[in-house]
Order: sequence, then structure tokens, then C-alpha cells
Amino acid sequence: MSGADPGTTARAGVPAGRASRPSGTSPGRESGAGSNGDRAGGGRRDRTGDPDPVGPSRRRIIAAAGTAGATGLALGAAGGALAHAASRDTPTALTTVGSTEAMFHGKHQAGITTPLQSRGHLIAFDLAPGAGRKEAAALLRRWSALAAALMAGKPAPGADTGADTGVALDAGPSSLTLTFGFGRTFFDRTGLAARRPAGLDPLPAFSADQLDARRSNGDLWVQIGANDALVAFHALRAVQRAAGEAARLRWQMDGFNRSPGATDRPMTTRNLMGQVDGTNNPQSSDPDFDRRIFVPGGGEHDWLANGSYAVVRRIRMLLDPWERLPLAKQERIIGRRKSDGAPLTGGSETTPLGLEELDTDGRPVIPANAHSRISAPEQNQGAAMLRRPFSYHDGALPDGSPDAGLLFVCWQADPLRGFVPVQRKLDRGDALSEFVRHEASALFAVPGGPAEGEYVGQRLLEA
Repeated sequence: MSGADPGTTARAGVPAGRASRPSGTSPGRESGAGSNGDRAGGGRRDRTGDPDPVGPSRRRIIAAAGTAGATGLALGAAGGALAHAASRDTPTALTTVGSTEAMFHGKHQAGITTPLQSRGHLIAFDLAPGAGRKEAAALLRRWSALAAALMAGKPAPGADTGADTGVALDAGPSSLTLTFGFGRTFFDRTGLAARRPAGLDPLPAFSADQLDARRSNGDLWVQIGANDALVAFHALRAVQRAAGEAARLRWQMDGFNRSPGATDRPMTTRNLMGQVDGTNNPQSSDPDFDRRIFVPGGGEHDWLANGSYAVVRRIRMLLDPWERLPLAKQERIIGRRKSDGAPLTGGSETTPLGLEELDTDGRPVIPANAHSRISAPEQNQGAAMLRRPFSYHDGALPDGSPDAGLLFVCWQADPLRGFVPVQRKLDRGDALSEFVRHEASALFAVPGGPAEGEYVGQRLLEA
């Protein structure tokens, strides 16, 4: 995999690298380090205030049952329908999965330290021919107003004129986040090349890259995450529609993760290779977390203060040959036990790697080319990044093998001190490289969160 120990995503419904919610914390509220928190709303939202217009009334069901005759089939059908109608006529409170709300306004954009959601869409756009700074500013205003409404569980602005598709009308916010970033070419197209930060310099080429230019880079990037598939899709379509004539879709990638509550063991999630993936992420409680992940204020690029850089890689996993490997071989390639993510040197998932421990033959217990060893911060002069990926499955390739893998997304204050040094080292000898293919790549500068009354990127576009 790219970038770090497959111990670096977030747990199901828990922030990346974070343990389960401490006792005393509201079940509907989470917040990352310096992040916009999530809040749980009240009960089920009914945007119209009307009774369910779709569900059949009890009166109709009883009448239909009477005319159908008292056969076992008719009674069974009527009983089932009556029970269904009764449950629909008695709204229940949203669970914390549906009612949790991420904040749009704040120091940082949501979707960086927000707990990893079960559904995700990554979308890149290019500005349309002739569109420049003015059109880009108008687009970011539209997208920001849209994000603020949808993340609060409200319809898209202009819903009364048909701007909202209605896909999520009966759903809560479901931890929806929309995160916006700028690619290197955005600055040329908007006449802002002088304000482009050095952190957007092109990533170096790696020997294992098999990149498709059509699915790489882009002027603008939007990351969407939610704990409900329809809520996420609703936001995706709203973003695409709001692009209007200002921008054209360049590429789209759709991903997923384990759903909150799917396991009674609040451990780090697993990737499609079955490996626990997320253990070695920087912790929000680390004293240097903000320094590693977020861009500091001041300097010539103050518009990026409290923002971050997102590296995006589409990594296809060669699942057929991987799944044929014996368990012991898989574990030596990763350097961790598959059952619980613990190092091969023992302990639990969060036990530090025993990089100096040798077996009875004098060989490292964690092999020299194990993925977890090579990507460990202590092996890379402290280089670290916050990994926040999604898995993907796009059907089958022409040879019948699965087109599946990881939508790798990592966050850092400087790619040259995060992703790049770690990937360079992985590129030279990671045992896992035989089983993965890097097929797309992109880098985006993600500004800090907007204050009330601001839109994302305003400090860049209106300076």
C-alpha cells in the first residue's frame, strides 16, 4: 500500500487511529484534534411535516383484506402490510449514525480528522474553457452554501425551485462532510500562479507507478463522506449539478468502509486484503499532531493557514494471488498478525513494533522488507501522515480478476515531509509492492475551514 503501515485508517465510526469513544462522551458527538466536531440531532427529521404520503393507511389495508377473503394467503398478506404500515406511522428517533452532524464552519475543513465514514466519493473537476478567477469564486460560493446546508441535514439551497433531488429528504445528516481542495493547475487558470504554494510541486515519479493521466490530478477536488449511501450520493449529485457551466468533471472514484456498529470490537477497520489498516496513524493527542498535519499561519501563503495537503492514490490490489498466499506469508509481508493487527513481535494492535527483535535463527521477527517496518515513522526520520482512505470495488477486469483496492487519501502539512519520503522508501523494497498497482495520483492544497459568512477559499480568491 502507499504511504504507511496498514495500520492507519480510522476505526469504524471512530476517528483515524483513535480508540473508541471515552465514557461520558455524548454518543452523537465526536471531534478530532482541532477539527469541527460532530453533533447528534434529535429525532427523525420530517421535512414536510405531513404524514407519510407513500405508506398505505390502516383503513385501506383492512378494507382490502376484507374484500380479498379470509384465506390464509390473504390474511397473511394483510397482516404483513398492516404491521408494516403501523411501523411507518410511528416514527422512531434517529440513531446516532443518522443524527450525527459535522460542522461546516470552523478552524479546519471537515473530512480530515472527522471520524471515517462508511461511504465516500472523490471527485475532481477542471475549470471550463474561458472560466477564470471570477467564475471559480462564484463556484466556491455555491459549493460552500450547498455544503453548509447538506451537512446540517437540510435540503440543497433553492429546494423550492427544484434544486434538491429529494434523494435524502427523510434522512438525518449521517456525518456528511464535503471537503474542497485546489490542484496545481487551478492557480494557472485563475491567474493566481504567484500564490501557488511550493507544497503543490508535482510528486516525484515512483518505479511502481502505472498512472492513468485521465484519472489523475485536476483543478478542483471534492471529497464527500457520509454514513449513509443515499446521503453521500445526494451530496455527490448536488455538487455535480452546482458546478454548472463553470467546471467539468475530470474523474470520480467511489469508496466504502465498514459501517459504524458493524462489529462489537471497536478496532481499526480492515482493508480488502483483510488486514487491520490504520493502527499507526498520528494521534490527535500527540503534541506535534497539528504541526505534522496542518499548515501553519503566516508567510506568503496565509490563505492556506490551518489547511492541509491531500495526496490521493488509486491503488489496485491483486487480490487473487494475495488470497492464495498462506496466512503466515501474508503476515510476514505486512509484519503484523492478521487476526488483530498486533506486531509479529507480540502484544496488541497498538503495541510498538519490535524492530530489533530476532528469531531463533537470528533473523528479524518483523522482516526487513515488511510493509509495517519500512513505513514506520522511526524508519523514515519521523515522516508521518494522517491516512484516511476508502476501499473500492469497480467490478471485474477483462481477465475476470477484481478491480478492487484502496482509494488512498493522506493528509500532511507538507508532502515532502509526509507522503514523499515514506513512498520513496516503500518503492525501494516493500514486500507488499508485488501485490498492488498504483493507477492514479493527485495532490491538492486544502485551505482551512471557513468562518461564518465566508466560503471555502475566499482568502485566496478575493485577496
